[in-house]
Amino acid sequence: MHQHHKKIKDTAKDTPRIALVGNPNVGKSAIFSLLTGRYVTVSNYPGTTVEVTMGNAIISKKRYLIIDTPGVNSLIPMSEDEKVTRDILLEEETNAVIQVADTKNIKRSLSITLQLIEMGLPIILDLNMRDEALDRGINIKEDELKKILGVEIVSTIAVQKKGIDSLKKVAAHPRVSDFKFTYDSCIEEYISKIETLLPDSNITRRSIALMILSGDKTLKNWLLKNLTEENIKRIEELRDSASEKYSLPLSYIVSQQRMKIADNISEKIFTRTPTTKKGFISFIDKLTTHPVWGFPFLFLVLFGLYEFVGRFGAGILVDLIEDVIFGEYLNPLAKKIITTLIPINLLQELLIGQYGIITMAITYAIAIILPITATFFIAFAILEDSGYLPRLAAMLNKAFSAIGLNGKAVLPMVLGLGCDTMATLTARILDTPKERLIVTLLLALGVPCSAQLGVILGMFGKQPLEALLIWISVLVGVIIFVGFISSKIIPGQKADFMLEIPPLRLPQLSNILIKTMGRIEWYLKEAVPLFILGTLILFTADKLGILPLLEKAASPIIVNFLGLPAKATESFIIGFLRRDYGAAGLFALQEQGLLNTEQVVVSLVTVTLFIPCIANLFVIIKERGLKAALIIAGFVFPFSFLVGGLLHKTLLWLKIFS
Repeated sequence: MHQHHKKIKDTAKDTPRIALVGNPNVGKSAIFSLLTGRYVTVSNYPGTTVEVTMGNAIISKKRYLIIDTPGVNSLIPMSEDEKVTRDILLEEETNAVIQVADTKNIKRSLSITLQLIEMGLPIILDLNMRDEALDRGINIKEDELKKILGVEIVSTIAVQKKGIDSLKKVAAHPRVSDFKFTYDSCIEEYISKIETLLPDSNITRRSIALMILSGDKTLKNWLLKNLTEENIKRIEELRDSASEKYSLPLSYIVSQQRMKIADNISEKIFTRTPTTKKGFISFIDKLTTHPVWGFPFLFLVLFGLYEFVGRFGAGILVDLIEDVIFGEYLNPLAKKIITTLIPINLLQELLIGQYGIITMAITYAIAIILPITATFFIAFAILEDSGYLPRLAAMLNKAFSAIGLNGKAVLPMVLGLGCDTMATLTARILDTPKERLIVTLLLALGVPCSAQLGVILGMFGKQPLEALLIWISVLVGVIIFVGFISSKIIPGQKADFMLEIPPLRLPQLSNILIKTMGRIEWYLKEAVPLFILGTLILFTADKLGILPLLEKAASPIIVNFLGLPAKATESFIIGFLRRDYGAAGLFALQEQGLLNTEQVVVSLVTVTLFIPCIANLFVIIKERGLKAALIIAGFVFPFSFLVGGLLHKTLLWLKIFS
């Protein structure tokens, strides 16, 4: 049983269930949050919901389980996300489906509506983002649409919390649509033949027959579980026979005929009044996707990120918290209390020594990394909420095609700057296994997570600008090189680039604050325990005399090949637990004056390319399998040191920092 279905089945069976379904980036997660009061990441770009999220809502004085599903462009799956959503509708008994639609793209949404109608499910159609539609002069004749489809229609503006009460009122009384539509006579003939061979399920036999005719291979396990081999063989024969009657793929024929029906409905209910978009937002909107001026804007964004995170977060805030709050007050106070209350030297060292839980783990986690990650989380939330990231994907589509990917891959790559673990999950939005594997490799190799990136920017904030530019150039070069080679070695095809570009919006302060606080909470829960564990490992290794042995054993690589001080070995050892902790160790060495500019560049390139953290490694195993995870780790580990060593030799030869 799929983990999503197990989670749903584990909930109370007598609790009625409502599934939220819709295209990517139509506001499902925002609607979910408003219905349940449970915050989930809500972003102005597609692919945010990569797992099924559930929460309780009180509707008409009755408790409902709300299921937020990943965004879909079709209920005939082309990706893992679409399969998850389809399987929930197929295998779980839902009392209602709320289809969240983007009002300004009603034609695209109606294609999903027609598939839900074919499934025979009780539907409420929520026309969300009504304000954006009105801004573009778009108006939907809701009464006419309700009359055609025979389902409840509600308008909402989720970001302004408007229309939610109306949605709750109709959610308790969904209706199965009485709208009938057909395909050409040949397709209808084969639908009828296949229907007779299918068992009853939570959706109609007709909809399953259409999935089979469209070549849906993801249904195979369900068919094996519910049908005899004889019936499966007969169904396959009917599907092949139907396909032979068309020169084009049957999936395309079915989709085109369904879209024609959606077009006919759209013509009856859609009106548009010409509007003239003016103002600053409109100007920025055009600038961000311009093939030439989009790149200077990108560099401006990166410069702003560097100044805010690298200068302000890692400079002013870290100096204040580390040197003043911890250095002058908290750590001296902790030392005074512990030396007074605990007479045992070993315990004193464990808490406040060189590798002490307070003086190292807590100081690193709170005084050094937290202010840096907090400023990065703020900056990242602004980029998310504004809608800039999909524009970046559109702008970089051609560049990504060189490494076997398309512009959609920009999204998980950029999300990796927040958290590589979550970004690896988000790779599900990519359409082919080949693309998902390449992105997983590149995330594990060359994309620093927020905490690590913050520390890195903090270190470069105290170095010449050319040091940062070399680091960026090497990483970009490595990603292009490894991506290009991977695209040639890994079998499979690249999918076409299709991505909905959301409107550019002024980020909402409430969204930024909620996201930042939620991510800080996540960081504290996940990172601090690992920092303490890492410090305990260093403390134990030091006391047992293992640390000096490791430093000596690693010196041919760390000292001779990378040109770093032997003490940097500690940072790479601890980097196995969390890469940001390894970066924090290098930050401390720089603060102590033990690293020059050339060593800072080499060490940061190496630690950025270093093996993924434990959490990311586990997710890679979960998403891509143990074999792929071991191959990725086995490649990344030696490759990072090879690149670092070659960079060291090159910088010495060119005498850039001498």
